[in-house]
Amino acid sequence: MTELIRTNDIVLIGFAQSLLDGAEIPVLVADTHMSLMEGSIGAFSRRLLVPDDLALQARRLLTDAGLAHELRAP
Repeated sequence: MTELIRTNDIVLIGFAQSLLDGAEIPVLVADTHMSLMEGSIGAFSRRLLVPDDLALQARRLLTDAGLAHELRAP
């Protein structure tokens, strides 16, 4: 799995996940439960992960949607 985005912004995660779901790219949002357990104070970021073989396609899609500045370095 390749990490594309790491953030505390649940709206950003939801938007990116929706884009990837629409393109039929499997996506996993990691650490969701951890951030809930710590009381949503922002100590733990959520991570958006995609399969390694689809990472380039996912990066292109998110870049085209204007989220290039949110992407983690490859």
